Amino acid sequence: ASEPFDCPNSSFVLMGVPSLEVFPTCLGILFCLGYIITLVGNGVVLLVIGLDNSLRDPIHCFLAMLAIIDVVMVTSIVPKMLSIFWLKSTEISYMACFVQMFLVHSTTSLESGVLLAMAVDRYVAICHPLRYQAILNRQTIAQIGLAIVVRALLFMVPLTGMVTNLPYCRSRVVPHLYCEHMAVAKLACTDPRPSRLYSVAGSSLIVGMDMAFIAVSYGMILKTVLGKKSCWKAFSTCGCHICVLLLYYIPGIVSIYAQQFGSGISMHAQVLLADLYLTLPTMLNPVIYSIRTKQIRQAVLRML
Repeated sequence: ASEPFDCPNSSFVLMGVPSLEVFPTCLGILFCLGYIITLVGNGVVLLVIGLDNSLRDPIHCFLAMLAIIDVVMVTSIVPKMLSIFWLKSTEISYMACFVQMFLVHSTTSLESGVLLAMAVDRYVAICHPLRYQAILNRQTIAQIGLAIVVRALLFMVPLTGMVTNLPYCRSRVVPHLYCEHMAVAKLACTDPRPSRLYSVAGSSLIVGMDMAFIAVSYGMILKTVLGKKSCWKAFSTCGCHICVLLLYYIPGIVSIYAQQFGSGISMHAQVLLADLYLTLPTMLNPVIYSIRTKQIRQAVLRML
C-alpha cells in the first residue's frame, strides 16, 4: 500500500457502505429490485416509443434519450454493487474503475442536458404551439442531442484524465460502492485539490446553467398562460417534467456538496445518498411518465 501503483494491472477495493456491512443481503435485494424496475420501466418506455408511430414528437424523442441514459447509468454501477453485497467481490481493476467513473459522471451531465432540452420543448409547445414542428424538427433535435453529448465529454474527459494521471500510493480501499471520483482521488500521493476544484466548478456550472435556463423557460411559460383558461392544462402537461426535475436536482445537489464539503455528515450517509441519487431517479422516471402521461399510458395498454 505504500508503493505507487499506476499500471493497468493494479486494482482498487470498493468498501461498500461503511458501518452497514452487516446488512449486505438486504441492501442487495433493495438495489436489485430497483435495478429490475429501472430496466423494465425504461425498456417499456423505449419499446412503446419505438413501436408507436404516434409517439414521434420531440418530447418523446427526449424521453427516449432520458430512458437510454438512465439504463446506462444504473448498469454501470448496480451489477458491481450486487457482486459486492452477495459475492464479496470487492476488487475492481484500475481500468474498470476509471471506465465506471467516466460513465457515471458523464451520464449525470447528459441527464441534466436532456432535462433542459425537455424544458425548452415545453416552452415551445406552450408559448409557440403553431411553430412547434418547425422549430423542433428532426435536425434541431439531432443537433440538441449532439450538443448534450459534446458538453458531457468536454467536462468528463479532462476530469478523468486528471484523476487517472494521479500517482496512487496510499490505501487501495475506496469507501464507496462505485468509483466516485473524489473518493478515488483522495487515495493519491499528491494533492488532489486541482481535480476536486475542477469537479466542483464544472458540475456547479453545468447544473447551475441548466437550472437557470429551466427556470427562465418556466418563467416564460407562466407569463404566457397565467390568467388564461388553458392555465391548468398547461401546468398539467409540465407536471411530469417538474416531478422529474425535483427528483433529479434536489438529491443531486445535496449529494455533490455532501461529498465535497460535508465533513460533519457520516460516511455511510454520504455513500447511501450518492447511491440513491444515481438509482432512485432512474427507477422512478419511467413510472412518473407512464402514470402521468396519457399518450404513454395508452401506448402501453395498446401494446399489451
